[in-house]
Amino acid sequence: MPYQSVFRPDLFKGQTIIVTGGGSGIGRCTTHELAALGANVAIVGRTVEKLTEVQREIEEDGGQAMSLACDIRDETMVVGAIDAVLARYGRIDGLVNNAGGQFRSPLKAISTKGFEAVVRNNLTGGFIFMREVYNHWMEANGGAIVNIIADIWHGWPEFGHSAAARGGMLTLTETAACEWSASGVRVNAVAPGGIVSSGFDTYTPEMQKKLHDFTSACRCSASGLKPKYRPRSLTCYRRRRPTSPDPASGSMAERRMRVRPGNCSRTAAACRSRDSIGPRCRKR
Repeated sequence: MPYQSVFRPDLFKGQTIIVTGGGSGIGRCTTHELAALGANVAIVGRTVEKLTEVQREIEEDGGQAMSLACDIRDETMVVGAIDAVLARYGRIDGLVNNAGGQFRSPLKAISTKGFEAVVRNNLTGGFIFMREVYNHWMEANGGAIVNIIADIWHGWPEFGHSAAARGGMLTLTETAACEWSASGVRVNAVAPGGIVSSGFDTYTPEMQKKLHDFTSACRCSASGLKPKYRPRSLTCYRRRRPTSPDPASGSMAERRMRVRPGNCSRTAAACRSRDSIGPRCRKR
């Protein structure tokens, strides 16, 4: 059964969109919806097996996809991936900067090497991909870039390295939106709340509960509502074949690619913060 989107068929027909970290979690579901809406999707990631599996799923459903093994922290590999996409499709209309990751640790225990590794993965790698996509194609042809960050407002205890990197990506998004708007490039960020994806499985049950409780508490504090009145902020998003998104929560592809054009001002880049994010992946 092909992916069922709430948006009209062929919304992205003829467009080519790169999704980093597209082999699992948010990136995987994003590639499925974009492909279902007619886009040629380039799935980028480090694990070949995951990439080829997602490509196979998309092609079985009649979509167009290519997979590229690439470490976004490696400039040579990033340039090679972009060149490969241009060689096959001849254009790049969008980039979903989704790849990233972190490990749990209190600030006092994070080594300098560990801190720098997370920042390079969650900030520097995204910058490299943005810059090279812009220089190789979008400066002359326009396009859309969406950076996936995280719900970093009010801090992120035990993940301070990632919070610092995501905050940097937010201001990088605003800066790029301002500098690149003259080239017709829209740059925006999406800040999901906690998501029970395949990456969430790497945490202990104790930590999973703590992440849920912390996210709910922060939301309640910001809104003035009592915890029992707040909706769950963790959406089930495990590694199953994506089907249809929850219409109430919106579309992954829409949030990432259909963004309002910005101009050179502080409002040039919008950051969409979500309590939870769809689609809810279900079994076929």
